[in-house]
Amino acid sequence: MYAITIPEPGGPEALVWAEVPDPVVGEGEVLVDVVSSAVNRADVLQRQGFYNPPPGASPYPGLECAGRVSAVGPGVSGWSVGDEVCALLAGGGYAEKVAVPVGQLLPVPEGVDLVTAAALPEVTATVWSNVFMVAHLRPGETLLVHGGSSGIGTMAIQLAKAVGARVAVTAGGPEKLARCAELGADILIDYREQDFVQELRRATDGAGADVILDIVGAKYLDRNVKALAVNGRLAIIGLQGGVKGELNLNALLRKRAAITATSLRGRPLAEKAAIVAAVREHVWPLIAGGVVRPIVDRSLPMPDAAEAHRVLESSAHIGKVLLRNPAA
Repeated sequence: MYAITIPEPGGPEALVWAEVPDPVVGEGEVLVDVVSSAVNRADVLQRQGFYNPPPGASPYPGLECAGRVSAVGPGVSGWSVGDEVCALLAGGGYAEKVAVPVGQLLPVPEGVDLVTAAALPEVTATVWSNVFMVAHLRPGETLLVHGGSSGIGTMAIQLAKAVGARVAVTAGGPEKLARCAELGADILIDYREQDFVQELRRATDGAGADVILDIVGAKYLDRNVKALAVNGRLAIIGLQGGVKGELNLNALLRKRAAITATSLRGRPLAEKAAIVAAVREHVWPLIAGGVVRPIVDRSLPMPDAAEAHRVLESSAHIGKVLLRNPAA
């Protein structure tokens, strides 16, 4: 088969479409012929040499895919050759074939085409696990989403609105904020021009956000704590703004607030399977009912992964950037 390889870490040009050995399907796995994959920030970090796959995972980038089951390994039930699926991966999505643990497999939701389905597994699993399973966002509460126009952000807006929460977002510029508003965001903050702490307090009569979903990390740590409501929960899922920040514990104590930091890729299989099962139970009906939809900015041929990475790093996109397998 062919896959995107990384012979040496570097810029987008480090991504090379090359012939590699086919994966072997193991116990509790299915083999998927990949139709499409999606580009995530973790793929950029892997390309740069900062985020290696966990032990035993495929060495090729790609944390999600959609395609058709081509083989079923020992111990697998409920799936058959020919099934159209999408999957959460620890790696290997930028390839023509990938072996997937059965617990990380999902059916393609009703109303979503097979190519677009690759935009769903990573964002739905990330948002549902952090905002709902960990931070326990409830109806009537306020969620602040940093990077509202990103793949994660566009999904977080829709899921939070679907459960009856109020949504605030930060994004760069009026076009991105307008797209967030179309998806249901109630409070629109241009982080280039406005202070999100002040704007959020103004919009919530001084209360702040009950839950904050943060992709920035250290750069926003102090301001995120200031933006939290009493009993607020800060969920950190990214480090685009650095890894070390100063935390005012007194401010955290006075608000009786909590901070969690999670990643998805390196979790044990059982934890991933539990998250995927929760996504199938709670999110898939919302997608089938048209309440939630994947937001795709563009789709490029998989050999052009370098260009897809340039798009992602430019932050000019809204929603997800996909890669199509040219042979599918």
